[in-house]
Amino acid sequence: MTAPTPSPCAAVLEHLTGRNRGHYSWITSDAMDIWLDGDGGLRVLLPGAQLPEGQHMARVLRDGERFSVDAAEGAELWVNRQQVTQAPLAQGDMIEFGETGPLSRFRVYDDQTRPKPTIGEILGDTVSYLRSSRRSLPRRAVGACAGLAGRVTSDGALLFRAGVLAALVALAIAVALQFRTDRSLRAQIESRQFQVDAVAAALSETQRDTIRPGDLTALQEELRARLTVNAERLETLEARSGAEMRVIGGAAGSVAFLQGGYGLRHRESEQMLRQVVDGDGVPMRLPNGRPMLSVEGNGPVAEVQFNGTGFVLRDEGVIVTNRHVALPWDDEPGVRMGGAAMEPVMIRFVAYFPERVGPMELSVRALSDTADLALLVPVGEEVLPEGLSLAEQVPLPGQEVLVMGYPTGLMSLLAQSGEAFVEALREKGETGFWQVAARLSEAGRMSPLSSRGIVGQATGAAVVYDAETTHGGSGGPVLNLRGEVVAVNAAIIPEFGGSNLGVPVAQVRALLGAAVESQ
Repeated sequence: MTAPTPSPCAAVLEHLTGRNRGHYSWITSDAMDIWLDGDGGLRVLLPGAQLPEGQHMARVLRDGERFSVDAAEGAELWVNRQQVTQAPLAQGDMIEFGETGPLSRFRVYDDQTRPKPTIGEILGDTVSYLRSSRRSLPRRAVGACAGLAGRVTSDGALLFRAGVLAALVALAIAVALQFRTDRSLRAQIESRQFQVDAVAAALSETQRDTIRPGDLTALQEELRARLTVNAERLETLEARSGAEMRVIGGAAGSVAFLQGGYGLRHRESEQMLRQVVDGDGVPMRLPNGRPMLSVEGNGPVAEVQFNGTGFVLRDEGVIVTNRHVALPWDDEPGVRMGGAAMEPVMIRFVAYFPERVGPMELSVRALSDTADLALLVPVGEEVLPEGLSLAEQVPLPGQEVLVMGYPTGLMSLLAQSGEAFVEALREKGETGFWQVAARLSEAGRMSPLSSRGIVGQATGAAVVYDAETTHGGSGGPVLNLRGEVVAVNAAIIPEFGGSNLGVPVAQVRALLGAAVESQ
């Protein structure tokens, strides 16, 4: 391949894998787009130029002597084994385009330095490929040998050929060391198989709850059947007390739908546990029906999805919810076992509010060790709704309360959205866990449900009431008729007449105080 004359500060992508392995792509402008064509090859083009068929993967930007890379919308980009959306580039960085896409090395050149690899650089590229690629060890070894052989045949320099034997010996040693590392890693994973099995079980449960097109069709039929019943319910709602309606209307905007996903990460390698897929991209399953998972998996990250409820606390800048919502693996003891090698980590955690379009990224500020409570804060400079106030008095037995939240998660929201909205989702095939929530928010259909109940008992440890709720409502506010929070909805006791438990607000105040002291 003929290379252009370098500028005072030029850069190239040295392709280590894929159809254009062993070739270079010059960065000749202040902005260059990286495209992946239909044959698995990378193309470097000026912005605006498009392939007849292909995927836009990234854009490399130059500012003087500094370079950076931005991932294209919908594309996955990895720099030095770390998934990024934007990152600065330095000499020798390894860039991988897509989950299993081509791997390239970034190099900077000047007028005196031409992209003619030395023996050390070729060997370094091969070892870097072995370490950086996320393919299985056999595929990495084959790819490394093939790449080395291709570059040997394309370079006729005597010095290079003289070093081939030494390079092959070094490669064999590197493969052996990598094999020992992988075998040790596999042994650690197998010794903690119970932890992986727990994630597989949780993932299976999540997939059973996934909304399918057939579920939407059934929901449409149910919505039609409810028309008469809904008319009767509207008459009942209109007859309710004005105080109750004011409480619901005033509090709804501060009650958040919480949505998240977590997975397992290997502590030493920082590799995420992934699904294993076959050659057609179909997830493979174990004899018990659960998905096959491995840190060397070639499929998507094994993401266990969950949802819950939270509410903004007035004048505090925090969202209150349950600890088991903020730390969902707390409900899965098997996931927490074997933590010396694998650790559960949050992949994504967001909140949706009724009067705000789009998700709000969250992080955990504080967790209670004595109560099922957690405090969340927005990531960045997001502005929270006005929020709710905590009651000063413990509720009395017989007092009426209102519980607000998102019981049954997305399905209850879809049931409220109407037949036309459900039909539009079904036609577009937008039934994914994250897609449905985003579409509901964009359409202004993110609204909490409320139910009435009577307090049966109230102590310093728990408030017991009989308002109807179910999973997904965890973390919602329990309100008195003045609109003050008297408890945080936490647990359902179906065996005890449908009663529910809430965490008293005194515990919320204690957690707030501890959070302030720890700052």
